[in-house]
Amino acid sequence: MQNIGTYPFEIRPLSKAEGGGFLVSYPDFSECISDGETIDEAIANGKDALIVTIAALEAKGFPAPKPNSGGVASGKFVARVPKSVHAELSARAKSEGVSLNSLVLTFLAEGLGRRKSPI
Repeated sequence: MQNIGTYPFEIRPLSKAEGGGFLVSYPDFSECISDGETIDEAIANGKDALIVTIAALEAKGFPAPKPNSGGVASGKFVARVPKSVHAELSARAKSEGVSLNSLVLTFLAEGLGRRKSPI
């Protein structure tokens, strides 16, 4: 098993609507998160979650990603946007006869394409 102390983590405060406290996530593992009422508690709970995640991968015969590898992209992520943006995107998707997911995917692909274009 990898030394879990070498895996980078991100920590952010949770809003009252999210239950308060702090959320810990590990960029090398797309689904490994934990929380706690304090930063120290969140980090300790995160380490426990990471140990269980690595053990589960190894038990199924999958290697754990190396620290700082960025893990394996699952192709899925969740983004919170303001209600007004969500409403505008939903209306645009409906008017174009496509799903919200398809519309957002198209916008992301177009934006990435523009960014990679030489100036």
